[in-house]
Order: sequence, then structure tokens, then C-alpha cells
Amino acid sequence: MKKRTKDNFNDLIKLMSKLRSKHGCPWDRVQTHKSLLPYLIEESYEVLDTIEAKDDQRLKEELGDLLLQIIFHAQIAKERKKFDIYEVIENLRQKLIERHPHVFKEKKKLVTEEVLKNWEHIKLAASKAKRRSVLSGLPRHLPALLKAYRLQEKVARFDFDWEGIDEIFLKTEEEIKELKRAYRKRKKEDMEEELGDVLFSLVNLCRRLKINPEFALRKTIDKFVKRFNYIEKRLKQKKISLRKAGLPLLDSLWEEAKRSAV
Repeated sequence: MKKRTKDNFNDLIKLMSKLRSKHGCPWDRVQTHKSLLPYLIEESYEVLDTIEAKDDQRLKEELGDLLLQIIFHAQIAKERKKFDIYEVIENLRQKLIERHPHVFKEKKKLVTEEVLKNWEHIKLAASKAKRRSVLSGLPRHLPALLKAYRLQEKVARFDFDWEGIDEIFLKTEEEIKELKRAYRKRKKEDMEEELGDVLFSLVNLCRRLKINPEFALRKTIDKFVKRFNYIEKRLKQKKISLRKAGLPLLDSLWEEAKRSAV
């Protein structure tokens, strides 16, 4: 492990300030909050990939890249005379204390679900002063599947939830029937609405099963890619082009991939 000092963080802040100065980097100097958005999103997903891969060395590197984005945005805000990184840190410190009264005030022993409920109630109390909704904290650009999961999770902490999982299964089946009815009428707008309801119900099912739908779907996508890559490899061995293979052969190779535990 490399040598660490208490000055590392301050050195990093000074380094970013230098990069943004007139004697710094021309690319860094012209960046804005908006121009950096794609990098912030990309770095967040790269962190996610390393966690899924259980690669600690890469995780350390990717967390650094994500931290760079935070430092970068804070430096731009400082130049605009809005706030600096130390205000970001202090705001976070105060929020952590406020959201954990069972640790810093009342010293209660709570289970995880109670902690999460408390968190949402404290957030709501703070939001009321700003006339905000329970759901207003969710980012507009959050992927739809993950956003549906977080919406349901939040309202459930205020007891707006199904009583049991069987009810969710029934609701999902009901939504599928409605989708079929819309399909028979060939009304695309109705089909889109009903399909959205089916997906929303399935996300609710995921939540009650404590399965993150985003991760579940990502695993299925990875599995599909591996199996299709297997098909392409076998077709190459047979010297048959994908275009000319035909569905019966593709289905056969798909089953072969499954049997091979791909």
C-alpha cells in the first residue's frame, strides 16, 4: 500500500485548481458542469462494473476517477463563487449526523428496515420546509427500471405497499391480461401503457423478493451475450454465416450453449 499523508486530499484540490488555471490544461479549463455530465455517468457505471467483477484493484482506480469528477465540479463551483469542496464535505457531515439520530442522539438499536424508514421520515421533514415531495429527490435521468424500484421503495417506507407478495403476483397477472386485451385491439398507445404497468408490477415483485431489477436484468443481458457469442463461434467453426444460418440452426446452437452452461 502506498504512503498516505493527511495532506493528500489538499494536494489533490490544489492540483485541480492548477489544471483549471491559465497555466493549466486547455481541455480542463473549458469544461463546465454540463460538459462533464457524460464522464460523471460513465465513471459511476465503471465503479459498478468493478464491484460486480469483485476486482478491488480496479475498484480503487475507478473510485479515484469518480472522485475526480466530484473534485472537478466543486472546483468549477468555487470559480463561480457558489461553493467549494469543503462546503460539500461539511454539508455531507451534517446530513449524516442528522439522518442517524439513533447513533448520534438517542442511541437506539434499530434493525436495517427501521433505519431506512427513519431516513425517509427525516428527509420528508426537511423537504416540507422546501415544499418538496417524498419522491422529489429522485434524479430525473435515473434509468427507468431503477427509478421504478426506488419510487416503490420510498413509498413503502410510508406503508403505501401491498400486504403480501401473492397480491403482487395477482396484480402482475392482471396487468398481463390487460396488455393482451390492448394487443388484440392493436392500439399502440394502449399497449405501451399496459406494458409499462406490467414492468412496474414486475419491479414491485423484485422489490418484495429483495432483488434489484437493474442487476437482475444486467445478469440476463450478460448471459444472453455469452450464449450468442457461443452461437457465432460455432457458426464460424461450421463456416456458416449468421445471415444464412436460419432459425432452426440458431435455436439448436442456443440450446447447445445452454447445455454447455454458457
